[in-house]
Amino acid sequence: MYLLGYDIGSSSVKAALVDIETGKTVISDFYPKAEMPMYAEQPGWAEQDPEMWWTNLRLSTASVLEQSKADPQDIKAIGISWQMHGLVMVDKNREVLRPSIIWCDSRAVPFGEKAFHSIGQEKVLSHLLNSPGNFTASKLAWVKENEPEIYERIYKIMLPGDYIAMRLTDEISVTVEGLSEGIFWDFKENLISQEILNHFGFEKELIPDITPVFGIQGRVSDSAARELGLWPGTPVSYRAGDQPNNAASLNVFNPGEIASTAGTSGVVYGVLDEVKYDPFSRVNIFAHVNHKPDLTRLGVLLCINGTGILNSWIKKNIMPGQIDYNEMNTLAAQSPIGARGLSVIPFGNGAERVLENRNVDCSFHGINFNIHSRSDLLRAAQEGIVFAFQYGMEIMQEIGMDIRVIRAGNANMFLSPLFRETLASISGAVIELFDTDGAAGAAKAAGIGVGIYTSPAEAFSSLKKIMTVEPDNKNKGQYLNAYQRWKSLIS
Repeated sequence: MYLLGYDIGSSSVKAALVDIETGKTVISDFYPKAEMPMYAEQPGWAEQDPEMWWTNLRLSTASVLEQSKADPQDIKAIGISWQMHGLVMVDKNREVLRPSIIWCDSRAVPFGEKAFHSIGQEKVLSHLLNSPGNFTASKLAWVKENEPEIYERIYKIMLPGDYIAMRLTDEISVTVEGLSEGIFWDFKENLISQEILNHFGFEKELIPDITPVFGIQGRVSDSAARELGLWPGTPVSYRAGDQPNNAASLNVFNPGEIASTAGTSGVVYGVLDEVKYDPFSRVNIFAHVNHKPDLTRLGVLLCINGTGILNSWIKKNIMPGQIDYNEMNTLAAQSPIGARGLSVIPFGNGAERVLENRNVDCSFHGINFNIHSRSDLLRAAQEGIVFAFQYGMEIMQEIGMDIRVIRAGNANMFLSPLFRETLASISGAVIELFDTDGAAGAAKAAGIGVGIYTSPAEAFSSLKKIMTVEPDNKNKGQYLNAYQRWKSLIS
C-alpha cells in the first residue's frame, strides 16, 4: 500500500511514492529535467502557466507508476505541496484566465505597501501578522486595477496547490494555511479578513470554501484518473505551501522546533504557539499545517536571499576551473574560526526583508593581502551566511521563538561540515540532518489526513536521521567574536 505526494515547485514538479508500512520512498521523479520557464514581460515580473504544472505532474506520475509497477488501487491518499504566494484565477468553466503571478513577482509591492499604511500598520500586523507586501492579495489587487476585464470574469482565486487539487478532484477549496500565506486570514477574528476585502474592494465570493489541511478534501475524478493513470476516488487528504510542508517533512510541528534549508536562498522556519508578530515585519508569520482555532501553531519564516548563491558566485568567479563544492568545503576548513579577521556580508541577491527591505549588497571586509588566502575567503563566506541566519534567528527569538533543535535535509549548504558546525555553535542549537524531501513529506502527511497514521509522530517515525551536530561550546567565544565583528558591519 502506498501514499503519493506532489511538490509543485517553480523549477519542476516532483512526485514521490511512499510505502505506508515502512515509510520509505519507493520511487520519486520530477519533470521537466530542465527548469520550468518563468515569463517576465517586464522587470520584476514572474509568471508561469498552471497548465505547465499539470503537464509535468502528469509526466512525474506516469514515471513513478511505471518505475514502481504499483497498482493505482494501492495508492490510498494523495498530498500536495506548492510554491507559496502564487495567484491562480479561473472562470465559471474552471478555465485559467491568465498565467499565474508567482511568488517572486514583485509588481504588487506598491499595492501591499499602500494597504499596510492605509489600514494601519499596527492593525495589519496584529490581525494579519504580516505586511501585505507582494503576497497573493496584493497580486489580485494589481489584476483588479490593471486587467479589469480579467478581474470581472473571475469565479474563484486559488493558490497553486489549490489549482492542482481542483484538477485532481473537480472541487475548489482553500485552506487556512493557504489563506494566511496569501494575507487573507485574520488571526484575531479567526476568519477571512474583512479589512483586506474592504480595502481592495474584493468580493468575498471570489474566495473558495475552506477545507482542512489534513482531511479528505476531495477524491480523484474519473477524468483526472484517466489522464494520470490513477484510481478514481483516491482521496486528496493534505495540502500546504512548500515551507510549512518542508517543516512538516522534517517532523517540525511543535514550539521550539526549527526547519531550515540553504540552497540559492536560505530559510529558517520555526513553530510558535502564540499569536505574535514582528513590529518591523522582518520575518513572515503564517498558519502552520497543524494550526487550529484551539491549537495555535504558527510558522515563523525567515528568508535570507543571499546564501548558497554566494557560494556559487565564488565557485564560478574566484575558484580555479574544475574545483567542486566538496573541495571548496575542505579548503574553507583550513582557515581558523573567524577567518583571520575577514568578514563577508552575503546580501548580494536583492533587498533583504530581514534588514527591513534594505539592499546592502555583498561586501568583503578586512582583507589583508599579506595573510589572507582563498581558504580564508571561503570560510568567511560560509561564516557570513551562518551569521545572516543567526541575525534573523535573534529576531525570531525576540517574538518568543525558543530555538533548541534545527532540522534540515542533507543538501546544499548543509553538506558543508564547516557550515553545520558554525550554525550549531553560534546558535547553541543541535542540528539534525535527515534524508527526506517535500514530495515524500506531502505523501506521509496525506496518510495523516485519511487516518492511516494517527499522529505526525507516527507518520514521520521512519525519518532517517543521517547526522547530529552538537554546538562547539569550547570555541563558542571565537564564533561570537567573529559574529559581533560581522554584525557591526551591517548596523
